[in-house]
Amino acid sequence: MRKLFVAIFLLSTSLYANENPAPTNIKHRGVCWVAGRRVTKAHLATLVKSNVKWISQTPFGWQRSYNSPNLATATGGGILWGESDEGIEQTTRFAKKLGIKTLLKPHIWLNQRSGNKWRSDISMDNNSDWQTWFESYKKFILHYAKLAEKNKIEALSIGTELYATIKNKPDDWRQIIVEIRKIYHGQLTYSANWYEEFEEVEFWDDLDFIGIQGYFPLSKKNNPSVDELKNGWRTDLRDIERIQQRFQKPVIFTEIGYRSTADAAIKPWEWMRSTETPNTTELQTQANCYEAFLQVFWEKEWFAGAYFWKWFPEVRSRPGRRNDRFTFQNYPAEKIMAAWYNSEK
Repeated sequence: MRKLFVAIFLLSTSLYANENPAPTNIKHRGVCWVAGRRVTKAHLATLVKSNVKWISQTPFGWQRSYNSPNLATATGGGILWGESDEGIEQTTRFAKKLGIKTLLKPHIWLNQRSGNKWRSDISMDNNSDWQTWFESYKKFILHYAKLAEKNKIEALSIGTELYATIKNKPDDWRQIIVEIRKIYHGQLTYSANWYEEFEEVEFWDDLDFIGIQGYFPLSKKNNPSVDELKNGWRTDLRDIERIQQRFQKPVIFTEIGYRSTADAAIKPWEWMRSTETPNTTELQTQANCYEAFLQVFWEKEWFAGAYFWKWFPEVRSRPGRRNDRFTFQNYPAEKIMAAWYNSEK
């Protein structure tokens, strides 16, 4: 009887392992999925045509100010359906049916009262508040670890662009990783900002991937060529390789994207509003940014993939108006991504 029980147990864990986690040697061919209203399987089916194999889904925790020790977890109600627990679970189920895996990537949203501060600036005024903040954050992230485990979500980012917290309290982050590992058995990463942060994370060795939010400036001029953009990656590539060699972990771009504008490579992190329809040159500049990035990184042995920001369930074009939120759907950049995602490597 005992042997039968052991056999059943091993079979069940083996079946589970086939789904979660996915092998780390297979590149994440990903896009950042835009959460919104209810979606159907048909909404996700458009990803298959572009050879997308992964999506990231982004729920939010809400914090009043950068130095407030309390963090609220919103799982339903007044938030967008796609950011709710129900929406994440349903989207994940539809994706799985299409052979698409998920990176669950929670973010913190700061209240407008924080002024010019953003989540990278989150820092407490005293040790007591630090302790309260980490207890609050642990409750937040363990909720999503449990959600990921329940739904066999293949990868989880334990945090996103929380630079001051990782710089000041790395040991607290290590303890959070320990707690997550007790609950969740998929792949783990952290989504570090491109500017300084990814180089200063001390706990990459406790994770499965080095995660980078990759909005590196690549040029000082409008409409650069692919060769000029590749040259713009030289210094940052060396920095990334240095960190990769130190920790011996694969590198994944948990976000990267470019607008369809002439200056897309100058400050890729900026959201500049425009009401003008992108012209052919601007669309080509966006495409060049995609091509240069993939040429530089795709064949690196340590490169584990990327998530392009961002993919809308539905793209509604308005005559005479630009979709200025980093959209690359139905643009030349999408074809470039699809071609690279279709490669054997």
